[in-house]
Amino acid sequence: MSPAGPVDDLLRALAPRVVGVLTHRCGDFEAAEDAVQEALIVAHTRWTADGVPESPRGWLLRTASRKLLDQLRGDQARRRREMQAALREPGGEAYDRDDTLDVLMLCCHAALNDAAAVALTLRAVGGLTTAEIARAFLVPEPTMGQRISRAKQRIRGVPFDAAAQRLPAALRVLYLIFNEGYASGGDTVHRVELSAEAIRLTRMVSARRPGDAEVSGLLALMLLTDARRPARTGPDGELVPLAEQDRSRWDRELTAEGTAILDAAFRRGQVGEYQLQAAIAALHNRAPSVGATDWPQIQALYAILERMTASPVVTLNRAIAVAMVDGPAAGLRLVDTVAAQLPGHHRVAATRAHLLELAGDRDGAFGQYRIAAAATTSEPERRYLTLRAARLHARTGKRS
Repeated sequence: MSPAGPVDDLLRALAPRVVGVLTHRCGDFEAAEDAVQEALIVAHTRWTADGVPESPRGWLLRTASRKLLDQLRGDQARRRREMQAALREPGGEAYDRDDTLDVLMLCCHAALNDAAAVALTLRAVGGLTTAEIARAFLVPEPTMGQRISRAKQRIRGVPFDAAAQRLPAALRVLYLIFNEGYASGGDTVHRVELSAEAIRLTRMVSARRPGDAEVSGLLALMLLTDARRPARTGPDGELVPLAEQDRSRWDRELTAEGTAILDAAFRRGQVGEYQLQAAIAALHNRAPSVGATDWPQIQALYAILERMTASPVVTLNRAIAVAMVDGPAAGLRLVDTVAAQLPGHHRVAATRAHLLELAGDRDGAFGQYRIAAAATTSEPERRYLTLRAARLHARTGKRS
């Protein structure tokens, strides 16, 4: 994905709204989404060269409508006549409505797995092309095209409405997109474009559901986490863990915005998992050093989050906080309680290695760092874990 310019930003904002209008009119999400994608390509070329038209949404809708009619020329005559009649209707209420949330909910339908939902969301709601999404996920364009096509086939005929019960799934997909950009499993530490897109889409959802505390909690969590990104890599692009980051490089404006959004969400009296995670992130961002971090409060928040989610990954995170409060032995005992639930997961070995190193067990930490390095799919993380093991090896003087 290239850095978004004004035309790209405008097209991405308009895309889901036009998909929504066309889907309402023709009742076929797949055909509407394909037509809008073709119209976006034409719009990008013409608007970049000739300038944005006076009514960009109307221009895009007319172009997408023509593309949709072109697609339907091979259909049976009866269906074509019905579709043409529908598209000639004045529009009225449907034209003025913003159906972005409807589109997002449909893309995050329970019939789709996470990978399919993420890809379809980025295309239909984010307005990205198949090629851009393929590059972001490091897969060939035909592979991504097939993934998107299968996703649309799976939700064919699904009613098009903004069912409120789908919002948690939509938030989870947005968080998956953010994490894919922030903690990449590929060759680089970050894929900034993905994180930025997740934040943009979450801002959009937040603007349409300003009273929803969990939407605000997720937006706050993303902003507070992204605020630390500038210090998460070293001069050569290497991974820098939280404890070793130069906190003067953290983005204070993002921290202030995320904290304000979180505070407002808490005042609504509803507490969900994203708000709790954002509260933990805020405590880290507020601390001037690792030693000055409010670890007892973080430990307490993780305990609540653990009860709420029953996630073994949350327990691993709590183990770190427990170690900082009660000592590494207590943290290691907690790791042992969930290790069987995460067989082969590199984070178990990485957490053990860190806690063993805190406890002064260099041999044990050395072995766990090596196990974690062999298991992770992130190349920057592999290099970091290997370096930690090498440093311990140098201190002990033992052969690897």
